[in-house]
Amino acid sequence: MAFLTASDEQAVKKEFERLGGPVKLVVFASELGPEENAQTVQLLKEVAALSEHVSVQVLNPYIDREEAARYGVEASPAIVVEGARDYGIRFLGLPAGYEFSNLIDAIIAASTGEVALSQATRTALEGLESDVEIKVFTTPT
Repeated sequence: MAFLTASDEQAVKKEFERLGGPVKLVVFASELGPEENAQTVQLLKEVAALSEHVSVQVLNPYIDREEAARYGVEASPAIVVEGARDYGIRFLGLPAGYEFSNLIDAIIAASTGEVALSQATRTALEGLESDVEIKVFTTPT
């Protein structure tokens, strides 16, 4: 069963015209895990098929423990969005519904290495004395 409709595919292709470079989607999913694991892999493969600049690597968090640890992945399904370098962008769970547009935005941001922040925000962030980890939690409802 396909996740993306023909109109979804056209919309994503249009957004992907803004890609600035290659992006690798590393998905940690186990066949023994919940159904969301297989669904996440399927969705990411459909997304990657829409651009030659997007690739998918599927790893098993139980077998590929060193890679999971390197990326800081502790749950599955988990997605690492990696551009020219690892910017720390992670998605946990199936990025469907409202989260899908966030996934597409993250892919584009990782491809360019640029963020859409005002100069005032950039200046404020430069004043931080240590790294900050930001976690955003969403639910389907």
